[in-house]
Amino acid sequence: MLSNFLQQARSKLSELKNDALKYKSKEFLNAALGGSALVILADGKIDPQEKVKMMAFIENHEALSIYDTSEVVKTWKDYIDTLEMDADIGGAKAMAALGKIKGKDDQARLVLRMVCAIGAADGDFDADERRVAAKIALELGLDPAEFDLK
Repeated sequence: MLSNFLQQARSKLSELKNDALKYKSKEFLNAALGGSALVILADGKIDPQEKVKMMAFIENHEALSIYDTSEVVKTWKDYIDTLEMDADIGGAKAMAALGKIKGKDDQARLVLRMVCAIGAADGDFDADERRVAAKIALELGLDPAEFDLK
């Protein structure tokens, strides 16, 4: 039974990677990382442990492995730094990146799935993270209820 669960989990990760390969672009990467940064900062702060976890997630996540790791890390840090410096400006920047894939439903769905996976990476997809993910869904033109975010 456990091996079946692990096989399904591996299959899902592989599916995310294959889906991401179809959309490999700067716009897609920015939307995924901007949305991820918003979810990580959902409680208004990011502690060093969260940064370390996110860095490990970026380096090991199947769907992000299609990009150069240094580019992913640099882009993600830029979103985090901007959000930490000024939440309003950083939030606007991240939402603008998300808006660039609005209407591209397959890409938007994949970004939202990635954002939710990152929000749950610590084992707890809490109310603040769900609220931000729901806001991201709306920015992407998706129904939050479809992703159990309402």
